[in-house]
Order: sequence, then C-alpha cells, then structure tokens
Amino acid sequence: MFVNVPALRAAELIANENLEVVDVRQPHERGEGVIPGARSVSLEELRRTPEAALPRDGVVFVCAAGTRSQTAARLAVAHGLKKVYSLMGGTRGWVKSGLALEEPLPVAV
Repeated sequence: MFVNVPALRAAELIANENLEVVDVRQPHERGEGVIPGARSVSLEELRRTPEAALPRDGVVFVCAAGTRSQTAARLAVAHGLKKVYSLMGGTRGWVKSGLALEEPLPVAV
C-alpha cells in the first residue's frame, strides 16, 4: 500500500526520512522544472525494468498532477517496496504550496 501525501508533508518526509524522489513525467514536462534532487524515470521504464528503476525502498513518486505518480506507486508496491508515497497534486501542487522547482539537468545525447 502507498500513501498519497500533500506537498508540504512530502517536502518534510523528503528532508527528514531520506526518501528518494522519482519524477515520472515525460521529458518535455520536466522542462517546466523539477523537484530538487528528483531522479527521472518514465513509467515505461518502471514497467520494463522495475528492479533497476527502483533500487531501494523509501520513495516519493511525482508527476504533473498526481495521477501517474499513483500508477508508479502501485508498481513499486507490487514489486515489494513498502515505504512508498505519491505526491498529491504533483508538481502543480508543489508550486501552489509555495515550494520551489529547479531547472532540470540537461539530457545527455
């Protein structure tokens, strides 16, 4: 089972519980900004190679609005992770809560 968490609670968990942030948005969406420290992993990659994409327990999944992150969280739980969260409202909710996004790292070609 995973837990839906609002942005301010997610920020607190990320800071205090050493949780990994996994952003499941598409590359063009990440251009709008990313949660600091987030790692980009597509839903397709999670489905294809969950063991490689989910190296450890303790993860907050993020998307734009909170729907795809729930799908990712369900996949993680199905593969044995126990400490799994989905960011309610996604990056939009993060920004509405007054939290900052950062510029995404350039994609290597």
